[in-house]
Amino acid sequence: MITSNSRQVLGRSPLEWFSSLPVFALLLLTLIIGTGEMVHGQLLRLGESMFGDSKAQVQYFMLRAEPSKPTCDANQDIEVELKKQSEAPAAKGDDDIDNLFGDQAPGDPTVARRSMEQAIAICKAKHDLYNRVKEHQTPQVKVYRTIETSFFGLFQVGTDNRPLILLLMVSIAAITTTLGFHHIGIRPGHYTRDYLLQSITQAIASGLLLYSCISYYQILNNSGVPVEHALLHYTWMVFAAILLLINLKRIVMPVKSPHGEGTWGGAFLAIPLYASMGIIAGSYFLLHNHPAGLAIYVNQLMELPTIFLNLGLFIWAGMLLKQSRIVDLFMDLLRPWRLSPQLLTYIILLAAAVPTAYTGASGIFVIAAGGIIYHEVRASGGSRQFALAATAMSGSLGVVLRPCLLVVLIAALNKQVTTNGLYHWGFYVFLLTSTLFFLTSQMLRTQRASIESFRVAIPATLRAVIPTLPYVGVVIVVVALYEYALDTKLNEITAPTIMPVMLLIILIFDKIINKGKTEITPDYASHRQPGVERSIRFATNETIGHIGALLSLMTLSLAMGGVIERSEVMNNFPHVFENHWTAMAFLVVTKVFLGMIMDPFGAVVLVSGTLAPIAFANNIDPVHFWMMVLVAFELGYLLPPVALNQLLTRQVIGEPEIKVADGEVKHLGFYRRYERWILPMVVMTIGLSIVAFGPLAVHDFPQLAFVKDWFPHPAQ
Repeated sequence: MITSNSRQVLGRSPLEWFSSLPVFALLLLTLIIGTGEMVHGQLLRLGESMFGDSKAQVQYFMLRAEPSKPTCDANQDIEVELKKQSEAPAAKGDDDIDNLFGDQAPGDPTVARRSMEQAIAICKAKHDLYNRVKEHQTPQVKVYRTIETSFFGLFQVGTDNRPLILLLMVSIAAITTTLGFHHIGIRPGHYTRDYLLQSITQAIASGLLLYSCISYYQILNNSGVPVEHALLHYTWMVFAAILLLINLKRIVMPVKSPHGEGTWGGAFLAIPLYASMGIIAGSYFLLHNHPAGLAIYVNQLMELPTIFLNLGLFIWAGMLLKQSRIVDLFMDLLRPWRLSPQLLTYIILLAAAVPTAYTGASGIFVIAAGGIIYHEVRASGGSRQFALAATAMSGSLGVVLRPCLLVVLIAALNKQVTTNGLYHWGFYVFLLTSTLFFLTSQMLRTQRASIESFRVAIPATLRAVIPTLPYVGVVIVVVALYEYALDTKLNEITAPTIMPVMLLIILIFDKIINKGKTEITPDYASHRQPGVERSIRFATNETIGHIGALLSLMTLSLAMGGVIERSEVMNNFPHVFENHWTAMAFLVVTKVFLGMIMDPFGAVVLVSGTLAPIAFANNIDPVHFWMMVLVAFELGYLLPPVALNQLLTRQVIGEPEIKVADGEVKHLGFYRRYERWILPMVVMTIGLSIVAFGPLAVHDFPQLAFVKDWFPHPAQ
């Protein structure tokens, strides 16, 4: 029976024991590492306040270890030492260097005396400090510093081994995803031939990866220099070997689908995207006599472990959000108004931008809340096609807002921009794209909009506010605890650590206050599990599937970036264009294309090294360039052949509903048949055109110079 690991929740299967517990432990360890620096900073401050002595000029950091007694003699007799030096014969140098300056004159007694007095003063100060520190080494200090340094040691071990933690998490998740046929493809596997071709292509990709990893290790081992992080290389090889064995077994013993054999043409659409990328990249490097190339580029994942570990935490936060009633409670605020599907979707997109920014990428929010959004739009009277368009776009607008992880990665790789500048202009881009969606959807609507009267809607909304207040209180308490107890504000750096903790607490709170109550659960929320343990376990299972699918795709995107980089295809295009309009047009097309075939994180790494210099060489402002890149990527995620956000929408809504949606419009006009594709594409295309060329027009045409006054520059 073909089932996703995310569905095996009622009973703990062996697969779940293999994956859920280790990944849960790794996610918690990542949280501990992220929180460790905050906690350790507070432990140092607390130690200073408890044991520091300003009068004796003893600080806590001096007490963190047993002091070493100075070896110098503070009671040295200066007169005796001076006499020894004056009576000692002058040393003759054996080296010619000693004779470069001729015979050395005897030392000046005054200078020698002053030097010795200074040395003795320094020695006395060392002994005095030693005695003061020794006096402060109380039993209480020793107990406290044992706790503090032990915590620091644990935190430091985790920090030093981030790459290994990331690789273990990706390996376990990818193996679990492979066993559950949960990888991302143009369409999910359904028939026997689908599963067989998936296994064949994954076997080829994992075989190429294994061979490349072995070749890479042999090159390093034969270099004459000890191999750094050898355990990482062994882990990569074991990971690739396990994937190869799993898929070879399935080729020899094919999985039979109850739905029939299917066609080979349809089976090609079910090939996992990461497997296609692995075959293309691995074959390219083999043909160019560089077998280690695939391993070298996928190892780039280990160069930025914090970014990808944070992405895993964001996915977990999204799945925890999905288990809570937060989105339902928000929708309760809107239901009394009986908004039109278009207006409701506009408000949902505005609200969804915040959790999208806090979950790091648009696809994660589609996974977390796409089902609820789809059914709410349907309940308001929206067509299935419109609801699918809204779901696919639900995460596309918030990726430019603080504290989106993608913006942090851009700033980390490109010193020409800062997160402050990107987030500042990202807010205006968000206003533009959200307004464009509202205007476009209003122009294309077929039904007259009607809103409930204020007299009816406002009291109902106020009643719906009351259940949300405890959750708002929990959020305020968590943020306040971090800010005042750990001196840590919620921002783009700390969000990956704080958000999962916040969602865990909210989920526990949600399950406790609703324990024993009979909830009216919508059909689309049937995934929601009763009880804290089952909810967290289910969320972790879903997290594993999405980490395995998304990070496998991202890892092989890095390899595809390597193919593009090493093939020097970019050298076929000019680096300096006639004007910045032509340069921008070229960059727009290439960024949309990359968005169509690559994940955002891998694409950002590629663009930073290849296309960003072209923009800067053509006098395109770095912030303007990266704003364009983010919007272009989002358009690419909505376009075939991959259309990542559309694929994720299919996953969360379900293939049967997609078929019903397509079937009910097959006799209508072109737009109605393809509304779920056309509407997001129109909105993002217009938005991209304005973001890409609007600033150039303001810069080049004096008539538009007044527009600059509308947008104050960010504070640096």
